[in-house]
Amino acid sequence: MMHTLILSAPNGAGVPVVMLHGWGANIELMKPLAQRLAPLGYDIHLLDLPGFGQTAPPPAAWGVPDYAACVLDYVNGANLSQFHLIGHSFGGRISLYLGAEHPDRLLKLALIDSAGVPNKQPPIQRARLTAYKAIRDALYGVGAKGLADRLRAWYGKRYGSADFNAAGGVMRDTFLKVVNQNLLPFAARIKAPTLLLWGEDDQDTPLWQAQVLEKTIPDAGLVTFPGAGHYSYLDKPADTIRVLDYFFKH
Repeated sequence: MMHTLILSAPNGAGVPVVMLHGWGANIELMKPLAQRLAPLGYDIHLLDLPGFGQTAPPPAAWGVPDYAACVLDYVNGANLSQFHLIGHSFGGRISLYLGAEHPDRLLKLALIDSAGVPNKQPPIQRARLTAYKAIRDALYGVGAKGLADRLRAWYGKRYGSADFNAAGGVMRDTFLKVVNQNLLPFAARIKAPTLLLWGEDDQDTPLWQAQVLEKTIPDAGLVTFPGAGHYSYLDKPADTIRVLDYFFKH
């Protein structure tokens, strides 16, 4: 069962907002934003996505569609026919998918330092990855599973990201499924008005990715925060709340 938290508006009848955290994060990292937003007339639904916070990992490696289905199960169970959706980083991936596949459910969409745009890989990095996959698959193909597994572990430790190396068990395979999906085709199908909030100093999902999303999503606008990084909503909380509240109410 997914761990959740609801922060209600003062009158108890706020506009529903669902918040989805980033990879390696949890409800606690989204709570500062929710605590500022709820008093302005919103019922905030915070979720610990499977594998994070107090929610157990999925039973098998999940991709973005699986996480989206899990979020959809939650909002259906909570009787949220329509809602605003806020997605940070990995939560943005899920939000892009939901916005494309379930346009009737979203009132407005806010993406904060969202993932989902493929990274630019230098030629040498692409060549290295291609060679690694060819050798790995060849070893598996001839039954040398132990050697292939050791190669896979070595390559991940040597060239994998911090998030990949921090993940274990089913979450490592989940990470690979998630990051290898290009969400731009889904972004192009989003119908909800979309706000992009970005830290200009974001090193994890650089500003050029926000600019790509702004061009790809039919009805999107970009607001950037100077001096803010990947957690721009924590770096610039007052500005984030002001922009979000205006966006949702107009």
